[in-house]
Amino acid sequence: MNRLFTLILVYLIVFEAFTQNTELSLARLQYHGGGDWYVGPTSLTNLAAFCNEKLNTKLSLNEEIVEVGSVELFNYPFVYMTGHGNVDFSKLEANNLRTYLEGGGFLFINDSYGMDKFVRSAMKKVFPELKFIELPYSHEIYNKTFDFTKGLPKIHEHDDKSPQGFGILFKGRLVCFYNYECDLGDGWEDPEVHEDPEELRIKALKMGANIIEYVFNDSGG
Repeated sequence: MNRLFTLILVYLIVFEAFTQNTELSLARLQYHGGGDWYVGPTSLTNLAAFCNEKLNTKLSLNEEIVEVGSVELFNYPFVYMTGHGNVDFSKLEANNLRTYLEGGGFLFINDSYGMDKFVRSAMKKVFPELKFIELPYSHEIYNKTFDFTKGLPKIHEHDDKSPQGFGILFKGRLVCFYNYECDLGDGWEDPEVHEDPEELRIKALKMGANIIEYVFNDSGG
């Protein structure tokens, strides 16, 4: 798909949603390799509801699922990827994802635990010339409606390391944000799933809202 056309298409989807008062849908990325891409089925719905309440967005409460190699990917300005295990992109899938990201799309990757080495190798197929860089706490994604002056909140213990937020920048634009040792997605789930303290869930939702606000207002997505 022509990259200029992709950029125009993504812009038009967002523009129509805001001008016609229609809903935007958040999508979950379905990938191959054996990782459980489907984990946390209530995450996106709860994030959308929180953003609608706190940011006055008009996000659909129905989660969409899109395959990484599908042309349908270009219908969604924001795509969510999560899981615990292996991620494998074919050459066609990697090229499709790259075209989507270069053209204005945005990928948020949530390491639910055990994804790190697989995510890094998979995204290297997408952008061989680029690498993940840790974003400074001064980055705009941490400083939107909700302030996270110390970076990502620590939602789940995992390996008891400090949470980190990594990004891939293409021509200066953040096209992918990846949270490691944090697990925002689990914090977005229904309260009874992990029985996290409400204060912790709210922190996860607030950081998620910052990501959504950044994508739709600042990144060109």
